[in-house]
Amino acid sequence: MRLERLVFFRKELSLISPCHRLMSGGANCTTPQTDRIQSIQMAYSSYESTKVPSTCPLVVMHGLLGSKSNWRSLSKSLHAKTGRKVIAVDARNHGDSPHDEKLSYTHMAEDVRVLLTSLNIDKSVLLGHSMGGRTMMLAALLFPELVRGLIVVDISPIGTSKSIHLIGAFLEAMRKVDLPPNVPLLTAKKMADNQLSKVVHDIGIRQFLLTNLVETGNGGCKWRVNLDVLQRCFAKQVANFPPVDKVYEGPTLFIAGALSDYIKESETEDIKKIFPKAEFERVQGAGHWVHSDQPSEFVRIVSGFLNKLT
Repeated sequence: MRLERLVFFRKELSLISPCHRLMSGGANCTTPQTDRIQSIQMAYSSYESTKVPSTCPLVVMHGLLGSKSNWRSLSKSLHAKTGRKVIAVDARNHGDSPHDEKLSYTHMAEDVRVLLTSLNIDKSVLLGHSMGGRTMMLAALLFPELVRGLIVVDISPIGTSKSIHLIGAFLEAMRKVDLPPNVPLLTAKKMADNQLSKVVHDIGIRQFLLTNLVETGNGGCKWRVNLDVLQRCFAKQVANFPPVDKVYEGPTLFIAGALSDYIKESETEDIKKIFPKAEFERVQGAGHWVHSDQPSEFVRIVSGFLNKLT
């Protein structure tokens, strides 16, 4: 199928909705019950043809320090393979989405609900990688009436990777990057790469981090992610999945990298207690960034799952 039209939308609205109960034992979410969650309208890119889609869209959320632009080619491929409209979003404090002082899975799941409501989408398939995967899991648990299926990429609601502590060091290294004013972006990236290399030894990870360095518009460069909030909230709000007392009964696919330890085989039965219809795929030759390490195999697996859904 030829991609006949590529549509890009960006909206930045502030919407308010009630806080939802999600923690075991009837406890409240990250804000007190008397408070209300301040939601943001996420920036997104939409990949669709001029033909009206016959199936519900796929909504994709990146991982920590990622953006919708990381998913551009994959979104095009998934649209071409399935005929579904694909909507790739920027999570709050990432990409083109608004910055906000609040960052938790409760807030990000509510942002997903707000987006679906604003676009008049009755049902969608949710796909998320890492942080985005946990956001989409929680969205499916809180708002199952909006979710036709769920795809989770290399993240678990149970445990996490033994290398999770490195992320805090990466965030601190990014914050300490010192760039002179009025330096061109290409030069700024070379300078930032040299400074990051003292902490972030993997060149592939540095290149990924550097996708967040952008021009300011007045001759300088800056990080487009909200590093202050990410640093403050990561350990308590992002590193672990919040306790839940809900179950999502819909079709669910977990895709793990065979070289990654983010989804352990020992967690399978516990995951199925939360997602009873969960299926599991392990992609050989792939680490945590499964979709980047083995894109063709990733598209094949996701397309196969989507094509079984109505």
